[in-house]
Amino acid sequence: MLVFDAICALATPPGVAGLAIVRLSGNGAFDIADKCFRGKHPLSEAKSHTILFGTFVYGDSHNGETPIDQVTAFIYKAPHSYTGEDTVEFGCHGGTIVYQEILEALIAAGARPAAPGEFTKRAFLNQKIDLTQAEAVGDLIHAVSQQGSHAAARQLMGGFTRRLAELREKLLELCGLLELELDFSQEDIELIDKGVLAERIEETRGFCLELAQSFKSAEIARTGYSVGIVGYPNAGKSSLLNALLDRKRAIVSATPGTTRDYIEEMLHLDGAAVRLIDTAGFRESDDTIEVEGIELAVELLRQCHLILVLNDISEGKNHSAPLLASLRAQFGDADVELVQTKIDTVSTVEASNDGLLQLSSQTGAGIRELKQFLATKAASASGAMQDTLINARQAALLTQAAESLAKAREAALAGESNEFTAIDLRTALKNIGEITGAVWNDDILNAVFGKFCIGK
Repeated sequence: MLVFDAICALATPPGVAGLAIVRLSGNGAFDIADKCFRGKHPLSEAKSHTILFGTFVYGDSHNGETPIDQVTAFIYKAPHSYTGEDTVEFGCHGGTIVYQEILEALIAAGARPAAPGEFTKRAFLNQKIDLTQAEAVGDLIHAVSQQGSHAAARQLMGGFTRRLAELREKLLELCGLLELELDFSQEDIELIDKGVLAERIEETRGFCLELAQSFKSAEIARTGYSVGIVGYPNAGKSSLLNALLDRKRAIVSATPGTTRDYIEEMLHLDGAAVRLIDTAGFRESDDTIEVEGIELAVELLRQCHLILVLNDISEGKNHSAPLLASLRAQFGDADVELVQTKIDTVSTVEASNDGLLQLSSQTGAGIRELKQFLATKAASASGAMQDTLINARQAALLTQAAESLAKAREAALAGESNEFTAIDLRTALKNIGEITGAVWNDDILNAVFGKFCIGK
């Protein structure tokens, strides 16, 4: 195990709560903790994976000690801890003062504040987890859907690591055979048929591409399925947002142009996270603020997976047809659908192929059907996701590996020297190694752990 200096940080969210956890880890952690902890026994003498109760104090016996809180101390001795180091986790009362004074005392006793993600970075460097598991920690913490959370949990338990390990083993076997043939090139010995070699390379290339292409689906599971709610002024956008959320979130007014800025809320449907975005009404306007709101809405719609165009049916079934056609032309990658609203304002409602759904936010008619539609759309959009949450870094490396494998396959089919095929296979192996952290440098680690919160 590597030896690092002692670091400390709050491991739970700050604020008023029944409990907070302050983590201390690194060389000399127990000696530092004993300067501040008063219990029946010193923490340095405690067995690993035990919990001691005592008082946390600031100061010393010579100059006077100030009690901070009654705490529990969780003891983890190296290498059996999250970081692989000696670790103490103090359980104290939540709030804004107690944990700050505990941190100040630990720093005064010899620790230093932890950098973002430094605990998990040490876990990686001490080979407690690999890089895909480290990234899964962040995904698990920030998950907004059950699907994303469960996938991150599987990845944290090593599911993705095992799949990549199997892939590396296959490529290493091929490299070994090719390089062995080179050693016996004068004897003209062929250890693997070039056609079979090409088939095996293509299998691994297909696996890499399949994973890389699941990135978009993984992003939806990770951050939510984005739905933009648009329409002409007074089409019922804010009323629909309130109806979907089942609470008053947006101001509803008969005055056109009420919504100047956008409103964003998360709706959970059947385990999927749907991100609803209520935008400013689309119309020609001389109001500078309203125009800016419409421009902002256009930018937000570029990020949406689904755009619902609301049409006030009392103005006619085809009233919003120009806006619908314009948005479909402008946002070709998004699913743009029409929703007929305010059906309670007309005496009869005919079945229409134009509208996705017909509803009334006032009476609630059609709201349940719309929720089911959104849940189905969100589930379908993330359906291509594998058991892992592929991120942008991993997708890029998988794509690079697939490109190298394509070159290796072409070289094998062309009957070129094994040396050229082996070089491309080794390049693919390097790319896969960067995914797991078998191959790493400081830039890679900074890019991964710099996004973590302090305390993790």
